[in-house]
Amino acid sequence: MSLRLQARKLACERDDRWLFRDLDLEIRGGEILRVEGPNGSGKTTLLKILSGQLMDYQGTLFWQDMPLRHARQDFLASLLYLGHAPGIKAALTPLENLAWYQALAGVDGAEAQRMSALEAAGLRGFEDLPAGQLSAGQQRRVALARLELTPRPLWVLDEPFTAIDREGVADLEVRLAAHVRNGGGVVLTTHQALEVSVPMRRVRLGEGDGHVVP
Repeated sequence: MSLRLQARKLACERDDRWLFRDLDLEIRGGEILRVEGPNGSGKTTLLKILSGQLMDYQGTLFWQDMPLRHARQDFLASLLYLGHAPGIKAALTPLENLAWYQALAGVDGAEAQRMSALEAAGLRGFEDLPAGQLSAGQQRRVALARLELTPRPLWVLDEPFTAIDREGVADLEVRLAAHVRNGGGVVLTTHQALEVSVPMRRVRLGEGDGHVVP
């Protein structure tokens, strides 16, 4: 898979304060881009801009060398975004949540696939419990099971390691590495020390600007 997402002169202001400005970055297949910075520096805001959710910014985004506004449909069909919150429905079971995710993404899937994804996420035996009865870590695992079910070349992940245990961290690192080795691209924020043997670049936010860290 081939992908290229670029930002040129990106800037965003909140409450009369620049979160970042004049930010140039590029996300390519075959690598991870890690967004770093202190709390309040704009990491989540940047990920929402890069995933097409926020329009209140300056600068230009390009997808596959085309302005994003002209390639939005193709871009969204190539994107999987997981936010800081797990984004699951408490009244639905894990199986029902995954079916709902797939329906939203326009993906046809069999229950056997969803069962397999939940087993890979360490949730065997919890498939039919209301998600609201699961722990925070188990709810996060339900959300992460989407990585198995919704094939997209670009992953944008906001704190994906939140609330999961050491085994879950190791499993997710394996998934990230496999996705990148298959030509996918990943943009993420995390406080976790990543143990992945794939190319990774960093963007550091703070003090009103942002810069790529060599």
